[in-house]
Amino acid sequence: MPPLVGGVVALALIFWLYRDLDFSRFLTGLREAHLGWVLMLTATILLEQVANGWKWRQILHDVKPVRTLRLTGALLAGYGANVLVPLGISPLVRSWLIARMEDLKMGTVLSTTIIARFIDGVVFALFAGLVAMAGKVPQVSGNLELGLAVAGAINFILFGGLLWALFRFRTLLAQDGPLICRLFDWVAKWFRANGAQLRGSLCDGVVWPKARRHRLNVLLGAVAAKLISATHYVWAGLAVGIVLAPFDYLFLMVFAGFSLVLTRFIRVPGGFVIGSAFAFNLLGVPEEQALLMILFNWMISIIVVVGGGLIVLWQSGIDIRSRQQEIVHAGQ
Repeated sequence: MPPLVGGVVALALIFWLYRDLDFSRFLTGLREAHLGWVLMLTATILLEQVANGWKWRQILHDVKPVRTLRLTGALLAGYGANVLVPLGISPLVRSWLIARMEDLKMGTVLSTTIIARFIDGVVFALFAGLVAMAGKVPQVSGNLELGLAVAGAINFILFGGLLWALFRFRTLLAQDGPLICRLFDWVAKWFRANGAQLRGSLCDGVVWPKARRHRLNVLLGAVAAKLISATHYVWAGLAVGIVLAPFDYLFLMVFAGFSLVLTRFIRVPGGFVIGSAFAFNLLGVPEEQALLMILFNWMISIIVVVGGGLIVLWQSGIDIRSRQQEIVHAGQ
């Protein structure tokens, strides 16, 4: 029920934002949408996840080489599980699934997903800085360029700092004496896990590829995934006859991304689509076409990513509710 209610609330907010649109023009645009570009949008939504899976493969390579498609399936499964249990458990599920299939410790795999997330945050911050410095941000009351630059800088410092701390203090986490380790073990007991073993498995996953090729591929994968994400509105726009400047698509990705993060903090559903709606308004895109672009992107993402994830979970024979304890203890 919570995901369903969240989806209904998000749809209601979208249609409230576009309450003055011409509904007949909206329906006409829907009927005349170019199916070929919609299929292209579907392919690139899936391709983005493949790029993320390939990037994860580069990070995990020194622990154990794993096929990109298997990692991509685990990513999708994490999104699917997050719909079934909307508590932000997707990193746990994808880590547990790969650990289960590849005979690895869940904590080790989980550390590699954390590294991937931090790298994504750093790369996203660089894109935000690029958009702000390029001077292609729509002019509104206030200084939106400065806001994006500051938000990007905070994002870069936060995720860059976390990434540095992860590698700097990984050996400390493996020791038994420090206070933070004793606190970790104490918290682990709440989940009936062995804290010392879990810390050891987490430290085993804090790795950076030794080969220069794999290190470069990590960065290339992160950048490629963001660029592919920025093209989603290219194909959605072509489907309804809208073409924007190249930097406008980067602006849409950055603005909607920050909106998603902000609404997660304040617990408002549909942050990405609400941010997209506001960004389209700033860019002067007609409401009917803007709403169609948002709905195409959002609904196809749900079908491809979440639906694909649920299929992966089903094919893996996983019942999330009956596996809660197994996920908790997998780190041991």
